[in-house]
Amino acid sequence: MAAQTAVPQTARPWNPEFTHSDRERWICIYPTYINSKRTLQDGRRIPTSKAVDNPTYAEIKDVIAAAGLTMGVENKVYPRELDHRDPKCRGRIRVQLKNDDGSIMNEKFPDRKSILLYLAETIPKLKSRQSSSQASSQSQPSKNQKRKGKKGR
Repeated sequence: MAAQTAVPQTARPWNPEFTHSDRERWICIYPTYINSKRTLQDGRRIPTSKAVDNPTYAEIKDVIAAAGLTMGVENKVYPRELDHRDPKCRGRIRVQLKNDDGSIMNEKFPDRKSILLYLAETIPKLKSRQSSSQASSQSQPSKNQKRKGKKGR
């Protein structure tokens, strides 16, 4: 049998001999990078006009998996995050950009910025995003509706 090199689930100390297929050489993507609610000082990496409202790591994972990229999910928090215990801000995605020989794996995604812009463009189109936005707009009563029942209760 041929021996396969397994990619470890935890990060190892840096070694200059790591190849591009080693998880430590993959790029990191935090949800903060594409969050329109964040400022550049807070860690947003793309323009606000292209950013997404409060993306989650699960949405990022779904989009990257659909794009056919090799990825891994880690239970990490962005260092500038104020509340590290909040489960909404947990999650870091690692994505492999290059093959072992240094060539780009997917011509559509030559660098980190292209992946971030693709994520920001695709996440609003997810079914989970569209169904939640429609449900929230329907569930809110209008201001002109009268309340039934007695006053003062």
